[in-house]
Amino acid sequence: MTAAPMPASASVALSVTRAGPSRRKIIAATTAGNALEFFDFTVYGFFAITIGKLFFPSASAYGQLMLSVATFGVGFLMRPVGGVLIGAFADRVGRRAAMVLTMNLMALGCLMIGLAPTYAQAGLIGPTMLVLARLIQGISAGGEVGASATVLIEQADTRNRGFFGSWEFASQGLGIAVGAAVALLLTASLEPAALESWGWRVPFLLGALIAPVGAYLRRHLGETLRHRDGSHSVIATALKSHGTEIWLGSLLSIGNAVAAYTVAFYMPIYAIRELHLPPTTALLAALVSGALSFTVSPFIGRCADMYSRKVLVIIGRIGMLVLIYPAFLWLIASPTQSTLLLAVAGMSLLLAFMNCPSLTLFPEMFPQKVRVTGMSFVIGVSVLFGGFQQLVATWLIENTGSKLSPALYLIVVLVVSSLALIWIKDRTGEALN
Repeated sequence: MTAAPMPASASVALSVTRAGPSRRKIIAATTAGNALEFFDFTVYGFFAITIGKLFFPSASAYGQLMLSVATFGVGFLMRPVGGVLIGAFADRVGRRAAMVLTMNLMALGCLMIGLAPTYAQAGLIGPTMLVLARLIQGISAGGEVGASATVLIEQADTRNRGFFGSWEFASQGLGIAVGAAVALLLTASLEPAALESWGWRVPFLLGALIAPVGAYLRRHLGETLRHRDGSHSVIATALKSHGTEIWLGSLLSIGNAVAAYTVAFYMPIYAIRELHLPPTTALLAALVSGALSFTVSPFIGRCADMYSRKVLVIIGRIGMLVLIYPAFLWLIASPTQSTLLLAVAGMSLLLAFMNCPSLTLFPEMFPQKVRVTGMSFVIGVSVLFGGFQQLVATWLIENTGSKLSPALYLIVVLVVSSLALIWIKDRTGEALN
């Protein structure tokens, strides 16, 4: 495919980028917050049963798990709010300032979770602190993806936007892999009593220590917002002039989010609670999923530049629809470590085909003056579904008695959300306005 010629404004942006940080530094600084976000999600998902026991001891075992995953999900209620507010801030003031803000908020949330007293230590103060931390992280995460994905594609040109954009999903895989590795190391090296007493806090405190490094790196990024316009409301402009794009992008992204949270975050809980596999096996599955996503994403990004964003998304979705039900049947019939790892690896590969091109496709749908805001609307809406996927899946199994119900739920969501592909325009090879 022949790339369209770049306008003068794009040439200016590229010249500024080349004079600034190297490509590796740009990718590392931009994706650091996203990696930390998914690191936090992974360790919370694995320790959800422990957290439920410590912070909601009066409930039944099922109730403890439900309250724990509901606390995890409550942060997603704030993601649309955080996405819109921080997105508008990024479109008015600058991408760099917004990304430093999200990194600092993420650090604060990690610190609060790591230091929160349990119910036995301080009564309702502990659960309240946990919920507040998740709300702060929700605001941060809501603004993180839109700003960082936008910076990545604005640092690129028509020939490598898919490659740059793919690092957004690659960083998610890296965060998952590192989170699983840390949790696996803690589980293998600590006695259950020590893990329950203090070990589960270690990953969150590590996240709080790492975040300032990411914020420092981001302060030295070049600014990609070229034209600031303070005369109009960015949010109103995005909704009024680009409402169709927001609606279509949100619909498509819902399928991506539910699939991602099913494979990356729910499967460890499912493996432990429903398949009765040991925690180490569940963590190995998360490690495989994250490592595979991190490894293949740049290659898929290159393919998205060479061929078509939509074609790769369609391949991933068809593959997921074909694989997900037989994979759950296989796991239920043969709940072993090898079957879990193979099933998760296959689904993770398909996830990369779905998500890598999408994270370039979404910001390409909007002009620069509302790009982060529009992207944040899209991601914010979709993660409401993804964030509560664990809660929905746990409820479905409990009330239907079928361990296949999470797979059926994902199939329905994927079919409905894929309708958006009919109307979304593929801008592979086109210059950004």
